[in-house]
Amino acid sequence: MTTENIFFKTEILPQGIAWIKVDMAGYPTNLFTLEFQKTYLQTVNALLNRADIKGLILTSARKDFMAGADVGELLRIQNTPNLILEHLQTLHRGILANEAIQKPMVSIISGHALGGGFELALTTHHRIATAGRYKIGLPEASLGLFPGAGGTIKLSKMLGIEKAAPILLKGTTFSPKDALTAGLIHDLVEYPEIAFEDAVAWILTHPNVIQPWNMSSENKGLRSPAEHMTMTASIGNLRKATHGNYPGLNYCLAAIHDGVDLPIERALDIEARYFIKTLLSKEAKSMIRTNFFGINQAKKGKNRTNGTLTTPIQKLGILGAGMMGAGIAYVAAKAGIDVILKDISITQAEKGKVYAEQTTHRALTLGRTTRDKADQLLDHIKPTDSYAYLADCDLIIEAVFEDPKLKKLVTHEAEVFLHEKGFFASNTSSLPITKLAKASIHPERFIGIHFFSPVDRMPLIEIIKGEKTNQETLARAVDFANQLGKVPIVVNDSPGFFTSRIFGKYNLEAVNMLLEGVSPIVLENVAKRAGLAVGPLAVMDEISLDLMADVLQQNEQRTPVEEQMLELIEWMVRAGRKGKKAGKGFYDYPEGQRKTIWQHPYSSEISMEISTADIQKRLMHIQALDSYRCLEEGVLESTMDGDIGSVLGLGFAPQTGGVFSYIDQIGLPAFIADCRRFRQYGEQWEVPKSLLKLAQRGFTFYTGLRENDRDNNKTE
Repeated sequence: MTTENIFFKTEILPQGIAWIKVDMAGYPTNLFTLEFQKTYLQTVNALLNRADIKGLILTSARKDFMAGADVGELLRIQNTPNLILEHLQTLHRGILANEAIQKPMVSIISGHALGGGFELALTTHHRIATAGRYKIGLPEASLGLFPGAGGTIKLSKMLGIEKAAPILLKGTTFSPKDALTAGLIHDLVEYPEIAFEDAVAWILTHPNVIQPWNMSSENKGLRSPAEHMTMTASIGNLRKATHGNYPGLNYCLAAIHDGVDLPIERALDIEARYFIKTLLSKEAKSMIRTNFFGINQAKKGKNRTNGTLTTPIQKLGILGAGMMGAGIAYVAAKAGIDVILKDISITQAEKGKVYAEQTTHRALTLGRTTRDKADQLLDHIKPTDSYAYLADCDLIIEAVFEDPKLKKLVTHEAEVFLHEKGFFASNTSSLPITKLAKASIHPERFIGIHFFSPVDRMPLIEIIKGEKTNQETLARAVDFANQLGKVPIVVNDSPGFFTSRIFGKYNLEAVNMLLEGVSPIVLENVAKRAGLAVGPLAVMDEISLDLMADVLQQNEQRTPVEEQMLELIEWMVRAGRKGKKAGKGFYDYPEGQRKTIWQHPYSSEISMEISTADIQKRLMHIQALDSYRCLEEGVLESTMDGDIGSVLGLGFAPQTGGVFSYIDQIGLPAFIADCRRFRQYGEQWEVPKSLLKLAQRGFTFYTGLRENDRDNNKTE
């Protein structure tokens, strides 16, 4: 007998086992929605209370087991905490009531089981996974949350704090093999058919079962000195790693500490209350908006023109086999694209392929790929010193040195080999695309595709439209970024575009403070405490100071503050302090030892006292202020692109959700008041008149998930 509803089908097998196949009609994937939870619990309770039912098997009819909670649904009800608490309490009561029946339940996982999806699997007693390339786990920490549907307490009681805390606090997800090792699943088999047979057999041989968190002897809490030490260490490590910037992680540890030794009913209630506090935090709201909705929309191609049909890139030409060219070649080959890697000599071109060889070798050593897949990837890359091999490329990307004359030359020489419908791109990080496109015979098919280093680890691609770039070329560039598995943002042409321009302001303010007498150690530590990925001095060393000097020199309209920065950088370069590659810059890099900050008096006297709070604000505010200028000038077309670009490309503090969400968290009036107070440090702190007017209107850049229109403060 088979019954069905909009969420799943239920079949009664001849062995007296109920089989629930989740297949949520009207949803792109299975989601742990409120209505699903209600229907699932009621159905399972009715089945388990039947005398003829021995147990239950839970599977998915979709590719994924369950992708997680419906985050949008959570945000729609986040301002009704009492309603959320009531729902979570009802959910937990229902799950515990079904567990009390003690009939065996088995889940078979053959696709992503993440967040609420894995918490659904935890409602069963036995979890079997099948082999495949998918993830199992609780990634809520990446959104500023923690598992709130039982996952936090159940995992802590089941695995013990020592094993559970890192998984919960890092948002770790696992391959099926690693999930078995970690204790998240009980068995791993090759095929779904075998899993189903094993599930039936397990149910028939385990007629009465109890979940580990319902067995006092199995609960692993704070009952031993070792677990107390683990909890203390977890608190210390969390503070060290996050500097208290993520309330959700603090609440997660509090839920574990307060609840892990209590009976499961009380423990789950504590988890639910801390989860609601997390959901209401400004950090969680901002991170969900940017890291979940914003990035997912970008991956779906929100920046391309709807209706423009494109074909995937099959053959890619890359000019320049240096660090960037080699990285682009690797990620393209990994995506199954044939790559022609061109340099001035075959020796240089082959050096570029070595990067892919080394990277695949590491992946092979770590068990992340197979020999066949590694060989297939490397077979996609052909090094050459001849333009002729570029014939019929769908796309050619130049990744040569940041020299306009050189870029003009290689564009002219290579473009003629493009497929008749192909397009050309520059990987420049700052040179105006419109000027570079003048070397092209088809400027409408010329665009900027700015990758970030290291290419294989940095998820962002900044796509830059020149004045003549047409919509088809833009759509193809966005689709190419998605083909590589990257997150694209689209900006309009301007010196430095968005990311390089804002990055420059960050570095400028850091150098400005050095010259005012701020200790370099204090500067770096404050940046890290703020949540910025890397301190400004360390990141300038990584780029190399001679390159930074070249970029500054190209700007013929330098401000006084930029002029003094150039003077310092040039002085350091003349002294041989060119950055990490030279073994010394703002830091010293002794051979085989840890780097140490260079203790040099950048200023002969301290001109003013600057609090650590103001140091942090200046490093953060300056990026947000100039991002607004980019929006006002039309470099950015949306605040979300600014937020995504700042977090993924610049390492802007993730807990803020990005530069514009950061302003919303502070509030425009307070933000402007700070900027006006900082005007004494340079003209870079001048507040645009349009921003003052927005503040007078009580403007915010976002309302919930939606961007606000600056013209009328309505959602777009």
